[in-house]
Amino acid sequence: MFVFCCLALLPVKQTWAQTDTPFEKDFFSEGQKDALKEAKKQIKEADKLFEKDIPLYALALELYLKANNFNPDNALLNYKIGKCYLQTVQKTKSVKYLEHARQLNPGVQADLLYQLAKAYHLNLQLDKAVATYEEYKGSLTPKELTEKGARIDKRIAECHVAMDLVQHPVRIFIDNLGSGVNTEYPEYGPYINADETVLMFTSTRPSTTGGKRDPADQIYYEDIYISKFINGRWSEAKNPGKPLNTDSHDAIVGVSPDGKHALIYKGEDNGGDIFECRIDETGEWRSPKRLPKEVNTKNHESSASFSPDMQALYFVSDKPGGFGGKDIYYTELKLKGSKEKLDYDDAANLGAVVNTPYDENGVFMDMDGKTLYFSSKGHRTMGGYDIFKTTLVDGKWTKPVNLGYPINSPGDDLFFSFSRDGIHAYYSSFDPSGYGDRDIYMITLLGPEKPLAFLEGYDALAFRTIPISENVMEEAVVIKESQIIIVRGRVLDAVTLEPLGSVPVEIYDNLLGRMVASFESNSQTGEYMVSLASGKNYGFSARAKDYLFHSENLIIPPATTVQEYHLDMLLHKVKVGSKIILKNIFFDFDKATLRPESTAELNRLTKMLNDIPTLTIEISGHTDSYGSGEYNEKLSADRAKAVVDYLIEQGIDSKRLTSAGYGETQPIATNETDEGRQLNRRTEFKVLSK
Repeated sequence: MFVFCCLALLPVKQTWAQTDTPFEKDFFSEGQKDALKEAKKQIKEADKLFEKDIPLYALALELYLKANNFNPDNALLNYKIGKCYLQTVQKTKSVKYLEHARQLNPGVQADLLYQLAKAYHLNLQLDKAVATYEEYKGSLTPKELTEKGARIDKRIAECHVAMDLVQHPVRIFIDNLGSGVNTEYPEYGPYINADETVLMFTSTRPSTTGGKRDPADQIYYEDIYISKFINGRWSEAKNPGKPLNTDSHDAIVGVSPDGKHALIYKGEDNGGDIFECRIDETGEWRSPKRLPKEVNTKNHESSASFSPDMQALYFVSDKPGGFGGKDIYYTELKLKGSKEKLDYDDAANLGAVVNTPYDENGVFMDMDGKTLYFSSKGHRTMGGYDIFKTTLVDGKWTKPVNLGYPINSPGDDLFFSFSRDGIHAYYSSFDPSGYGDRDIYMITLLGPEKPLAFLEGYDALAFRTIPISENVMEEAVVIKESQIIIVRGRVLDAVTLEPLGSVPVEIYDNLLGRMVASFESNSQTGEYMVSLASGKNYGFSARAKDYLFHSENLIIPPATTVQEYHLDMLLHKVKVGSKIILKNIFFDFDKATLRPESTAELNRLTKMLNDIPTLTIEISGHTDSYGSGEYNEKLSADRAKAVVDYLIEQGIDSKRLTSAGYGETQPIATNETDEGRQLNRRTEFKVLSK
């Protein structure tokens, strides 16, 4: 008797029994009465969370596990624990509980086989997954088969896709970004600027703005955090506070290439909208502005990405009229200097090649402006969302291609960003060896072609995920390299080399005769950065108060890799004798006929003369040393006169204009090289009086 009583007071040992043990007093000793009562209370509280309209699986799981410590051999409890684990980052733990539930009572829940098949699927036990899906399908009534058969068939097809992709994995390295970025709390949705120096991401931490928790689940509100890459490591992430973050949920979903524009998701009563926030001339974030009706609707908009030239926005919406639940749309936009408002055109659906009857999400436009990466539950997936790429060729999107395993997994893979050179991508994942919950990692795809990776989903924006490992490294996925170039430089006083405050910079496609970018230089440093498509002739111009406008010409050949150009713009004050070279004036070969590519530069010159009505100027032409001196003097004079004639046609008083041809007599470079001769062939502007 003494021995029995002592054993009765010991905790129940965690062994897998063959008998389904209910939480009833007849199955436990008198000494376990209080523990049984507490376990039943825990289950009752957990059931309330488990059965909510929007289940709180993580909170329910904590209580279920406590009850399971008392009695690990209850089929229904094991089923619920397994189902909860399927909805968390620790999906790998779901299998043993669902298997044990089946062992104890195969009929404990009608969908037990389906949940177990999902667990096998998510854990890449693919043969077991197919067999269990088939077994579940065979257990359905004809009516149930009509309702659920197509979904099960899709799951089985996903398993077969996964089998194929797992056999041919892409070759990658994965690195945790470290303690400066990651904490014991969830970090997700990382976005990187073009030169890979600023990382913006979302996290739920005690340092959230306002310090509040969501009343529903007691998790801290989401906030946006910023880390900078300094001396070879990511700095401690900072919460920028208001106005970028608010007292409610704020999640980053996109960053412009220059890092000055952030796209923010905010959950609203109508489902959720996208906001745009930008850095002003002082380097501070302005208040987020809801994107207009061309983007946001009464439905749910969850993801967005600027094109690299800031001329278009790609976004996701479940508004009516699409091909499925969530579709990808785009709208063209215009960005004018420091204006608060971006002008958006009506949104257009990308069409049935990209969008499917299932959901698309996590849209990201590549730096080439033609290759779109997105997540989809349709197309040829391993399960859940997979990441695909499609390329715009001759105005049409190509058939989306799955980026492969382990970039994709049977879980939900979405919300990602990658560096401008395509070497690194940034994503969020759970790993037991990490800092806690989901951490942010950098992925490197080995091989000569462009790499891509994924950000796995998270609770607030999408779904939970499974961890990935780096023990499968074989063939690299073939992805077209970028055709974007980065231009960076400073706008400075030509004499003092000091910044001139926020100076408007405009960039024109000279061949098309239209503006492709408009922005302001940094007021403190004079710096600017812009991403542009290669294979074009660009005209750069900058104009500050009391200064002559400055122009630069940049002809960029087609590129197969990301390149970087440095271009400083040195502005001269408006004073007698000041000279500038009109670098975007072009003539037909050996003629004085102005080419159409000159129009934008000529119009800038016209505007300046209208803005300063007292200014009188000389337009001068110059040549290299090829040809006779007499011929060169005449050609240069004719070209200068052609510019003056254009200005007169635009309404400028001829008394303010003088033309002169200096031929080869005023070189600014050697005539012994092609580069030098090109510099000597120029049109100049000189202030005669102000």
